Amino acid sequence: ISFADKKIREWSRREEEFVRRVAYAMIACIAWHDKEAPDEDMIKYFPVIKSGATDDRNYVKKAVSWALRHIGKRNLKLNGEAIKLAREIKEIDSKAASWIASDVIRELESEAVQKRLKNK
Repeated sequence: ISFADKKIREWSRREEEFVRRVAYAMIACIAWHDKEAPDEDMIKYFPVIKSGATDDRNYVKKAVSWALRHIGKRNLKLNGEAIKLAREIKEIDSKAASWIASDVIRELESEAVQKRLKNK
């Protein structure tokens, strides 16, 4: 397990808002920048993302959304997996989870994202 993975898992369980936010921001950055990472490496973050989906603090919920959206923009397979997770998150009885899921689904199902992924 990499240092980044260790910190993501550790910080995603911390209570401080900005420490927790960094965990999800790191997932987004890895999804965006590590072009060689296999899909399985991205999917392993799904439980961490789902666990953060009920945090209603603005900076945390935005980072959770950011992480899942960036994973879902990597390729068509991950797009489908991220949308599936967003639909699961939508079922959680939480305003934050509902907001995150709607934000993710709106972007990942958008015509622009779908067109870009299909042309990859």
